[in-house]
Amino acid sequence: MPFRIGQWTKLAFVGLLAGELGSSGFNRSNFRLPRHPGGTPPHIELPGSLGADVALLIALIAAVAVAALAIGIILTYVGSVMRFVLFDSIVTRECHIRWSWNRRLGPGWRYFVWKLLYFVLGAVGIGVLVGIPLAYGFAKGWLRDPKLHVPELVLSGLFVFLVLAVFGVTTAVILVLTKDFVIPQMALEDVDVMEGWQRLWAMMKIEKGAYVAYIAMKIVLAIVAGILVSVAALVVGLVFVIPTAALGVLAMVTGKSAGLTWNAHTITLAVVVGCILLGIFLYLVSLVSVPVIVFFPAYSIYFFAARYPRLSAVLNAAWSPAGQVPAGAAQRSP
Repeated sequence: MPFRIGQWTKLAFVGLLAGELGSSGFNRSNFRLPRHPGGTPPHIELPGSLGADVALLIALIAAVAVAALAIGIILTYVGSVMRFVLFDSIVTRECHIRWSWNRRLGPGWRYFVWKLLYFVLGAVGIGVLVGIPLAYGFAKGWLRDPKLHVPELVLSGLFVFLVLAVFGVTTAVILVLTKDFVIPQMALEDVDVMEGWQRLWAMMKIEKGAYVAYIAMKIVLAIVAGILVSVAALVVGLVFVIPTAALGVLAMVTGKSAGLTWNAHTITLAVVVGCILLGIFLYLVSLVSVPVIVFFPAYSIYFFAARYPRLSAVLNAAWSPAGQVPAGAAQRSP
């Protein structure tokens, strides 16, 4: 895809919301309580008044947790639809967010529901794989007196680790294959995830070696891409994060001199500002990582086109004017 700043900006936005890049961490800092003049220790509240502060803190933590859950669900839905927007962008070689969004709400919703079920089953699976060995250890008395059962605990821990590793790799492969090979079927034929998987499974049984090689190659490419994205994130960090951190330190010093302390208002403000800055940082990383964002779905699409005639026909069709759907791409689309 040729370099056009408008298209790159859209692709960065779509790729970020579609989850084509990994998440980044963030740093935290705290204000210190200001000391009273003369170096006297800060006043300690009585237990009665402290109870109100603790209740406010608990309520704030609960509100943040509920808000985080709600935002996570919303972003999961948006990311599910954006996965189809990214597919359309690769197929048409143009990124038209509004056009794709309006036409992919149906498949996006079905993919969203599947992802929620996938996450719930994954969490249940981890709970079962960890809970059963813990229950067995309690029943055998290993955890009540671990010093007497070190060999058993070590062997059990290794076994649980290996089982969790296999489970994690399996679930990750399922998610990747769904994104790469089920999404095109949902986009072009309006099937649900399970029907898409039934078709995919039949294709995989015919060409086991090709799909195994695809997964292996994608792991290698993902490692290389991860290194490149890390370098890009480092460069963006030097340009953006360091000056932002300096301004943050200046704001903390200014707030401290003005007598500001951590309370519901300052914590809320800090969370909002931190989320905005984190969003800007992730967007800038996505912007410089557009080649990676485009490469991986394009790689999967062209691999799958050789095994999925409808996708091959769409890719080989003559491209229509910008903003119009290519021939055959909207068949049975919502």
